[in-house]
Amino acid sequence: MNRPSEDANAGGLPSAPSPRLTTGARGLVVLCTYNEVQNLPQMVEQLHQQLPEADLLVVDDNSPDGTGRWVQAAMGSDTKLYLLQRPGKLGLGTALRAGVEWCLERDYEWLLNLDADLSHPTNKASEMVATCQRSDCDVAIGSRYIAGGGLSGLPWHRRIISRGLNGLASRLLKLPLTDCSGSYRCYCTDRLRKLNLNQLTCAGYGFLEELLVHLHRAGARFVEVPIVFEERSSGRSKLSLNDAFGALGVIFRLRARRTRL
Repeated sequence: MNRPSEDANAGGLPSAPSPRLTTGARGLVVLCTYNEVQNLPQMVEQLHQQLPEADLLVVDDNSPDGTGRWVQAAMGSDTKLYLLQRPGKLGLGTALRAGVEWCLERDYEWLLNLDADLSHPTNKASEMVATCQRSDCDVAIGSRYIAGGGLSGLPWHRRIISRGLNGLASRLLKLPLTDCSGSYRCYCTDRLRKLNLNQLTCAGYGFLEELLVHLHRAGARFVEVPIVFEERSSGRSKLSLNDAFGALGVIFRLRARRTRL
């Protein structure tokens, strides 16, 4: 089910494999991976415990450490685990978009996305889903910057960069949020289906802000849930200074686009 094929609408990305839905499945967890074989088994186990009815989709960018091969092997005994294997490292933004498209082609009511490196607290997953299902919420945002949230184990320069980018995004993009760059989010799929995903063009981390801008413009209602982000204990962080500058550039481009509308 993970054999890639051409997808003209996704710029040559592999299209989603054929559905293999679990009876009664209502929710999908999307994990984007590159070299996460040390963390993924524990992550999958924890998510099954927290959200036993949910399906899990791993979007893997052909990790050289064998992450995709581990998922393929685990799928033999885990009927709620799926793999979308991509040909190479194409960027977080394109991976998330591919995961969203895979989800929207199937009968899911919500999509939960979080990092696969155990930096996001999985014990908050059920609260995130429950918040998203409230009548006043379309997107639940795991926030590091509201009361009860925080950062643990990050070096000082990453704390400064994160706070600076989030503050700038909130002000320039007029987003009613304290955390615009975190990827711990739960989306109502009805709201995602109202977007034109072809308008989302950012390939990197800036996709996270870009998606929020389009959702906000479409009238989505956000609720922030406090989380504590933990620095990964295994493997290497994929976030670089170039990624931060890239996200900054996306913020200014989205601001310029917003003022023209």
